[in-house]
Amino acid sequence: MTVALHLRHLAKSRLKRLLRLEVSGTAAAPLSSQDYWTGYNVTDHRRFASVAESSAHFDWRSSQYYDYLSLMPVAGFDGKTVLDYGCGPGHDLVGFAARSPGCRLIGIDVSPTSLEQARERLALHGCAPNLFHIDEQRERLPIETASVDHVHCSGVLHHVPAPVAVLRELARVLKPGGRMRLMIYNYDCVWLHLFAAYLYRLKAPETEGLSVREVFKRVTDSPACPISHAWTPADVTAMAREAGLVARHLGNAVSVREIAILPQRFDAILDMKLEPEHRDFLLGLTFDARGLPYHQGEVAGIDGCYELVHDTATRQPVSG
Repeated sequence: MTVALHLRHLAKSRLKRLLRLEVSGTAAAPLSSQDYWTGYNVTDHRRFASVAESSAHFDWRSSQYYDYLSLMPVAGFDGKTVLDYGCGPGHDLVGFAARSPGCRLIGIDVSPTSLEQARERLALHGCAPNLFHIDEQRERLPIETASVDHVHCSGVLHHVPAPVAVLRELARVLKPGGRMRLMIYNYDCVWLHLFAAYLYRLKAPETEGLSVREVFKRVTDSPACPISHAWTPADVTAMAREAGLVARHLGNAVSVREIAILPQRFDAILDMKLEPEHRDFLLGLTFDARGLPYHQGEVAGIDGCYELVHDTATRQPVSG
């Protein structure tokens, strides 16, 4: 199967963004994070007409990533104060509203358009979350110190300009004994080592001279996305420590798209143009009974999931 056929697995609107290449050799001016995420969000600005439609979309999107909801749960927070940092159009807020009765929801995002869509969608579920618009250049959150029981941050930290500063703020608002769940792009995943490194980078002429990380950014969000990183557990552990937090790697969620392209790893391994790092990754994959790929004992999926708590051994009092 050609790379073009694989790209068809992406949503049509995302495919258009992915293939928005330079015109006449001149790159478009970089967008701010607010402009980018106002133009694009995870629901493609879909408006929902009913609770059933909204809930069905939540279930469908969650099913695209094996074990995601067990690693980034939205149930079990009944009566708790939950902050969704980078809530976008409210996708995960819907999950908390439906599966954690009585929870107090707070959503924060850089996109006013997404926040309005979140407000509209949550209203269908009889929920009125506290939603705040923030400036990407200001890390300080409009939330009281030690006021949040649980912080949820899914697919956001790798897009911010100052991740450690954001983690410090999330640590500030988290109650003593509170917990944070974080999902970030995982470097050691099939999407990076097979799709970005081989199926796209070595097949698409416009990627000549780009590093695998640059290509990963293009094929994961879009060429226009201002910031997009892929991190290892060691990277996340170091950032958390700098922010006064202790991080525990819970595992990784592999996407259905990654499973779909796995058979092409053999073509990649046979291609002498593929660098040893990526070839060794693909050669070393093992599989469980479900057919999920593992790299050095960890699921080789794009969604790296972590639990973070205050580092009580080193934490200093934080002023409100």
